[in-house]
Amino acid sequence: MSRQSAQITCHSPDETCAIAQALGPLLRPGDCLLLKGEVGAGKTHFARCLIQGLLEMPEDVPSPTYTLVQTYPGRLGDLWHADLYRLTDIGEVEELGLLEAFETAISLVEWPDRLGDLAPQTALHLTLETAATEDARQLTFEWSDATWDARMKELCNGGS
Repeated sequence: MSRQSAQITCHSPDETCAIAQALGPLLRPGDCLLLKGEVGAGKTHFARCLIQGLLEMPEDVPSPTYTLVQTYPGRLGDLWHADLYRLTDIGEVEELGLLEAFETAISLVEWPDRLGDLAPQTALHLTLETAATEDARQLTFEWSDATWDARMKELCNGGS
C-alpha cells in the first residue's frame, strides 16, 4: 500500500473545528483516527469538535486525559475517544477495550505512539502542528488504505 497525504491550513480554532465536523460524517464504524502533535497542538479540540458533530444528543465532551477513554453513542455508531499520554504499559490497550473498539466503533486516539504495533494498519493519521500565527494549525492527514482516498478527496475539496 502506498502512503498518501493531504494538508490543510486552518487559521483559527473555528476553522479547525469546521474541518473536524466535515470529517465526522465521512467516518464509519471500524475507522480509526490517530491524532499526533505536541501538547497544545489542538488534538483534543479537533476530537471534541468531531465527536460533538456526531452525537445523537448534545453533551459535554471532556478530555480523556485522566480516564484514558471516553465513549459516546453517535449517530453513525459508538464513538471512542482515547488519550494514551498517561498509558504506562502496552497491555493496558487491551484492558481498555481499544482493540475491539478499533473493529466496531469510530475511534479517535491521541498519543497513538503508545499503541506501538497495535495501531490499526488501516488508520487515518492526523498530525496537528502550530503554523504562522498562534491560532493557526497545519493539519497533515496520512493514510495507506485506499478506503480513505475518496473520503479525503471529499474533505479536502469541501464536498465537491
